[in-house]
Amino acid sequence: MKVPNKFRRYATLRRSVGLLNDFRFEQSDPDRFYGALALDTAEMVAGVSPTSLDGAVVLDVGGGPGYFADAFTAVGAHYLSVEPDASEMHAAGIDQRASVRGSGQQLPFATDSMDICLSSNVVEHTRYPWQMADEMVRVTKPGGIVVVSYTLWWGPFGGHEMGLTHYFGGARAARLYTRRHGHPPKNLYGTSLFAVTATSGLRWANGQSDATVLAAFPRYLPGWMWWVMKVPLLREILGTNLVVVLQKK
Repeated sequence: MKVPNKFRRYATLRRSVGLLNDFRFEQSDPDRFYGALALDTAEMVAGVSPTSLDGAVVLDVGGGPGYFADAFTAVGAHYLSVEPDASEMHAAGIDQRASVRGSGQQLPFATDSMDICLSSNVVEHTRYPWQMADEMVRVTKPGGIVVVSYTLWWGPFGGHEMGLTHYFGGARAARLYTRRHGHPPKNLYGTSLFAVTATSGLRWANGQSDATVLAAFPRYLPGWMWWVMKVPLLREILGTNLVVVLQKK
């Protein structure tokens, strides 16, 4: 699996440190965190796409309040998002210019209708993630790409705001968080947060009969550390976030 050199060059240590620093503000200043993540995501998709994003129709599955819209518009793409939770769609007060309410497991779009289908940090919040991923492949045009990026459960960010307590078990981590803060976490294990591994994502990607795997790499690590995805146990811990890129046949 070969990652296009144009994105590998972009994946520097400086970028990794910057994203890690912004991650600290996910809860306290989501505009700062998701704004930076949106710009990075557009760069990433442009970097792994075999063709230009200029004029491409990009579907963002689980687009939430729409932080990614401006970033993709800036690179010339026509951005659409789909989100099942109405309250999440309006959480940031962003004008929903091209958003549809719908389920990732049953995308309300025609087969072979999208140039690029993206899911960023949604898989771990979905009870049936690979059903959603199958739907992403379905709606993508032949020759188009599917980009699935998600947080790995056994990595240091697997527990999200629960911190490293998820290593003691997801249910226990949720109880500890509730006891400490007086309310349950936003990302509640078993309800809105699930244990998803790199192995399961790679198995899904390699099992696709109508799509070819173009790349699989750890999203937030510098390019010289991408080798960790080749080591089965190490990738679950150090990989932190897996990106798989497929091209539909």
